[in-house]
Amino acid sequence: MAEEGPKKPQLSMPLVLDEDLTRQMRLRVESLKQRGEKRQDGEKLLRPAECVYRLDFTQQQKLQFERWDVVLDTQGKVTITGTSQNWTPDLTNLMTRQLLDPAAIFWRKEDSEVMDWNEADALEFGERLSELAKIRKVMYFLITFGDGVEPTNLKASVVFNQL
Repeated sequence: MAEEGPKKPQLSMPLVLDEDLTRQMRLRVESLKQRGEKRQDGEKLLRPAECVYRLDFTQQQKLQFERWDVVLDTQGKVTITGTSQNWTPDLTNLMTRQLLDPAAIFWRKEDSEVMDWNEADALEFGERLSELAKIRKVMYFLITFGDGVEPTNLKASVVFNQL
């Protein structure tokens, strides 16, 4: 059996909770409620179980998606949805058309240490990140927490091979 060439160096990039942006989006929801107004057509309002995360591409070129590294320290589920938004929430609101498909869904069952995920969609989404990294310095995600999971229960990063 032929040996593979030398292993490519890997780069792990964490998804980081963007507390300021999450707070700003929650204020938008509160403001609409207080004034009795409706959202703009197609506007995506942040739900209570959603938070905004960011991925700072410390390196933009020559990245090849390797894998998601997602750990929940309790049972439950998270859905990671990418956005095409280059965010300036004080100027523009997030629109549903800016949410990328497919989303990556990860879950951990009760009495299990193993994470499960929707593998095909998560891999397709991850491969798109390699392309997006070429044109972006930052990417934003909406992470939806389900089944009792909270941001403190999640540790997530994307691992790339450096070409």
